[in-house]
Amino acid sequence: MKTALVCGAGGFIGGHLVEHLKGLGYWVRGVDIKEHEFRTPSADEFAVLDLRDLPNCQEALSPPDGKPFDEVYQLAADMGGMGFIDAAETEIMRHNVMININMVHAAAECGCKRYFYSSSVCVYRNMKPGEPEMTEEEAYPAMPHNEYGWEKLYSERAVEAYGRRYGVETRIARFQNCYGPYGTWTGGREKAPAAVCRKVAEVDGSEGEIELWGDGSAVRSYTYIDDMVDGIYRLMQSDVTGPTNIGNPEYVTVNELAQVVAEIAGKTIRIRYVDGPVGVLSRNFSNEKVYQTGWKASFPLVEGIRLTYPWIEEQVGILQAAEGS
Repeated sequence: MKTALVCGAGGFIGGHLVEHLKGLGYWVRGVDIKEHEFRTPSADEFAVLDLRDLPNCQEALSPPDGKPFDEVYQLAADMGGMGFIDAAETEIMRHNVMININMVHAAAECGCKRYFYSSSVCVYRNMKPGEPEMTEEEAYPAMPHNEYGWEKLYSERAVEAYGRRYGVETRIARFQNCYGPYGTWTGGREKAPAAVCRKVAEVDGSEGEIELWGDGSAVRSYTYIDDMVDGIYRLMQSDVTGPTNIGNPEYVTVNELAQVVAEIAGKTIRIRYVDGPVGVLSRNFSNEKVYQTGWKASFPLVEGIRLTYPWIEEQVGILQAAEGS
């Protein structure tokens, strides 16, 4: 039986990854600064630890059977959607670097042989709509749009440096926007698909108005959670090295995202545009590298939202009922 440590198991992607690995027969230890907000992942062990501190990283890596974990997946981060990224620059730069440096250092020193790090397409520069696909190598010369991207780029280099020094097989995925059930959907850290689903679910009746930041023209790709965890696992098992984009090649504007959600909800919406942090104008990335692992996104946006919206609608109903009681 293979063993795996999932850091960030109390979060959205980490929680789903635990379930995926358990389904494949792994013995899994999950670690996070908090319990999962919406469910209890089926990890064999779950430890609440603050991975900004090196001793806690060492404790997380303590071997369950006397030998190092076969695989370590580092997804722990202080992060959220564009609103959080814009408002929490110092927390992002400090907390995440501490987590990443301490975790990879502890893993390398304890003899870890295979280490996964979750990066982000925020490492890339701003793009204009219609630009050709950007490959992983084109993250340099570096000009990320925000501090979250700079932190991710630095941490990528730290992971690769430790891999070279200690002989660790490192795998780095640059995630595009990920969505699905059991993720943050309110409170300021939610990402665009969850936020739009919530706003549409909050519309009373069959029609109404929702707010969007900016003018709705920003172009994004959204990757359903089942595709994302499958991509993580395939990349970890492959011989593909270096930073690797994982994303759905279907690109839409935020306005189009809102219309997809409204159609699935069976509602007619009007959009009121308001000031707020929008991020880059556009994204368009090559996924040819991850295709070498045999992975391709299998959930188009409409199918992913069809699976996500009912769960968020249910959460909205639960909250509204609690507030009204």
